[in-house]
Amino acid sequence: MPFSVYDQLDDDALAERLEAAREVTLCQRVMAKTGDNVLTMLVGAQSPVGDLRHYPPTDVYDAEYHAQYYFHAHPANSQPMGEAGHFHTFMRPFGMPPGVTPLAPPPNLDDPDGNGALSHLIGIAINDLGSPVRLFTTNRWVTGECWYAADDVSRMLEDFTIDHARPSWPVNRWLTALVHLYREEIIDLLAKRDAAMACFQNENIGADCFEDRRLEVLSERPINLNAKVSDTEQAALARRRARRRAG
Repeated sequence: MPFSVYDQLDDDALAERLEAAREVTLCQRVMAKTGDNVLTMLVGAQSPVGDLRHYPPTDVYDAEYHAQYYFHAHPANSQPMGEAGHFHTFMRPFGMPPGVTPLAPPPNLDDPDGNGALSHLIGIAINDLGSPVRLFTTNRWVTGECWYAADDVSRMLEDFTIDHARPSWPVNRWLTALVHLYREEIIDLLAKRDAAMACFQNENIGADCFEDRRLEVLSERPINLNAKVSDTEQAALARRRARRRAG
């Protein structure tokens, strides 16, 4: 089985992905012991209301790492088949790497303390069982984010951490680990996001493309978490065997 995405990683990075895979698995196991998953932990036994309301209502924000997320669902007639809703993940300026500045802030940005120019990182769609099924990026208007270059957003991924107990410690840990596990795939989607925006801008000279409702999802890919965890474990095992043979 080819491991091209893993071949690009040094030993430390591969070890980090393996740790993320184990963390995701651990969180799911703990939630499953009470018949729960990330969906039931945030929404409860009922299905999420498809009116775009946020779960939790005030979002989740880690004041140490300045990472943020919420979950919501679109109306049933506009939601992709097989999906129960999705997470939106963000980083705020106080948690961003030095030297990062937005390329295109939204109109009327409210930023009294200098921490309002948040960047969307990645959308993560889940099914009714709480399993992630799709990663996607969006246009600026979708979440009201500021627009940062893909390379800068890619640098933010390493520091995405939700490290507190509310509203759900296993969900916070699960989401943090998931972003780190799929870091290479997310980086690829961010590059494709910028390419799609550049193409749209070239075809719509003079338009405010970041607010254009014709342009919503800019890049996406289906994912299979079980396969990803298995591939990560096998890649780490293959790396250890290769080191032993070389040593």
